[in-house]
Amino acid sequence: MSTLLRGLKLHVAEPGRPARLKPYISRPAAIVTVTDEGGSSGKLRREFGILPPGDIRNCLVALADDEQLFTRLFNYRFSDGRGLAALTALTHDFAKAVRVSSEVLAVRGEIFPSTLSDVRLEAQLRDGRIVYGESRINKTHVPVQRLRIVPSRCQPLPEALAAIKAADLITIGPGSLYTSLIPNLLVHSISEQIAHSKALKVYIANLMTQPGETRGYTAADHLRAMHEHAGGRVFDRVILNTGQLSAGMLRRYAAQRAAPVQNDLQAVRALGVEPVLADLLEEHHVARHDSSRLAKLLLRLATSRHSGASHKSKAQE
Repeated sequence: MSTLLRGLKLHVAEPGRPARLKPYISRPAAIVTVTDEGGSSGKLRREFGILPPGDIRNCLVALADDEQLFTRLFNYRFSDGRGLAALTALTHDFAKAVRVSSEVLAVRGEIFPSTLSDVRLEAQLRDGRIVYGESRINKTHVPVQRLRIVPSRCQPLPEALAAIKAADLITIGPGSLYTSLIPNLLVHSISEQIAHSKALKVYIANLMTQPGETRGYTAADHLRAMHEHAGGRVFDRVILNTGQLSAGMLRRYAAQRAAPVQNDLQAVRALGVEPVLADLLEEHHVARHDSSRLAKLLLRLATSRHSGASHKSKAQE
C-alpha cells in the first residue's frame, strides 16, 4: 500500500498546499489491516498490548510531505513503530495516535486502522489443518482453503466505513493476499460497504507470487479468493503488469520459489472483472510497482469513468 500512496501523494490538493501533478485528489484515505504479529510490530503488540503499528507507520511515511524528516523524527527516540506506541500510551487511543501523527507531520491524507479490536488470523488449509497467526500463515506451503478473523464480529472503525462510502475510487493491493488484503474484507461491514459503493473498484494485482501464501496463483486465483471471502464480486477492474523481469531477477525469485503472477485474461473476465494491462514494473533489488505510473493509471481510470457517467446522465436528461 505504501508504494501506491507514495504515487498518489503527488496528486493531493489541499487548501494552501497545491498538488504537484494533475489530476487532483481532494481526500485520499488508507485503511490498513491490523493483524500483523511478526517482527517489531509483533513485539510491541505483545509487550504493550497495542495494535501493530508497522504497516500504519509505513503508510504515514509514504504520505508525509517530507519522508526523510518523518523517518528521522520517529527514529530519533522511537524506532520500529515505537513512536506510535508512545503516542498511543499518551492518548489511550490508537486511532487518535495515528491522527495526531498525521497532523503533526502534515501527512497528505488520512490513515485508518480497519478495526480497533485485538484481532488475529486463523487459516484452514486445504489438507484440513488449522494455522493460527499472520506469521505462520504466510509461511505455509499448503494452500489456504479459508481465512477467518478472530473475533469474527470485530467492529470496523466508523471513519473507515465513512471513507469507503465517500470514495470515488476504491483500490485494494498490492500486498500479501491472505495476510494483508483479505483481512480487511473480513472486518464486519467493510465488504458490504464496498459492495454498496458506486465508486470504481480496482484490484492492483501483485507482480509476484509468494512462496508461502500464493505459490502458483494466477491473477484469477487472487481475485477468486478475495471474492469468495467477501461473499461476492468486489472489483470492476484489475490492473495487471505486462513488464518483463530481467533474467537475473527471475533467477533470484525462482530460488525463493516465487514467480511472476500469470495474467490469465480469459479466467479474469469470466469472474466479471475487466483487466487493465500496463507496464508498471520497477526493478531495483526487488520487483516493485512504479508508484508514479500506477497512480496516474488509477486516476485516469477514475476520471474517465466519472466523465463517462456524466455524459450518460446528460444524455438521459
